[in-house]
Amino acid sequence: MTSQSKILKEKIERNSIVKVAGAFDALSAKLVEIAGFDAVWASSFGISATHALPDAGIMTMTEFLDVSSSMVESCKIPIVADCDTGFGGPSNVSHMIKKYESAGIAAVSIEDKTFPKQNSLLEDSTQELLSEKDFVAKIIAAKNARSDANFLIFARTEALIAGKGMDEAIKRANAYDEAGADAIIIHSKQKDPSEIFEFVDKWKHTKPIIVIPTSYPSVTTDELINHRIKMVIYANQSLRASFVSISKTLNELVRAKSGDQITTELSTMEDIFKVQQMYKLKSEEKSIEDHLKKLGYIN
Repeated sequence: MTSQSKILKEKIERNSIVKVAGAFDALSAKLVEIAGFDAVWASSFGISATHALPDAGIMTMTEFLDVSSSMVESCKIPIVADCDTGFGGPSNVSHMIKKYESAGIAAVSIEDKTFPKQNSLLEDSTQELLSEKDFVAKIIAAKNARSDANFLIFARTEALIAGKGMDEAIKRANAYDEAGADAIIIHSKQKDPSEIFEFVDKWKHTKPIIVIPTSYPSVTTDELINHRIKMVIYANQSLRASFVSISKTLNELVRAKSGDQITTELSTMEDIFKVQQMYKLKSEEKSIEDHLKKLGYIN
């Protein structure tokens, strides 16, 4: 059977751009798949938020892995796991790779910030980078730990987020490429994509470039393709949409005299049943019952 890592690798090679959307649990991951995206981003921000915890390296590797594994079980498209800073040093990264690969994850992303990290877009946050040497050691450890050469390691540089400048971003991307990263994620908090496009135009290597346009959502896929960007990750829109919808619904419901007074659009119960495959379950139960009848256990 073709691994999800190989499927994702082939999509990156074949598609003009690979579209990935963020999820925070198995249901949201399944909805990403149903919508037609190429892969799911198992968002550390989203998973932390659904545990009502800060996106600050508080949850453990095992907790993140449990959620990512449930996405693998529910989806037929590849899962890309956001693994923050790799949960520790090179030895921790090595252990992480073995666990995530064996769980069927297609790719992992690790970033070059110090632990504990803060979310890249947090106002007035302190964004400190790990030394280039120490992060390269993590990439080498990750590469050496994988058993499937198709398992993808995405190196994410936060040099622009940390205000270290374009030269530092280019320098780090070069180092991570040479260390064996399969793709480079370049992140920016600018309100337009000009900083990202400057990086792409200056970086001369051939490894795929990945972007997360949370702060510059007006950028078009055509613009990304024209700048040789191979993957776009819409990392948190599903979480933010869920947050607004749930909050609005509950605020109306707590004041309402009946459930039909809320104005927020709700799915039908049937919509949920279909995603849960409830009717498939009932069909399987009926098949077992019919077999039992044939064997004489049921009259």
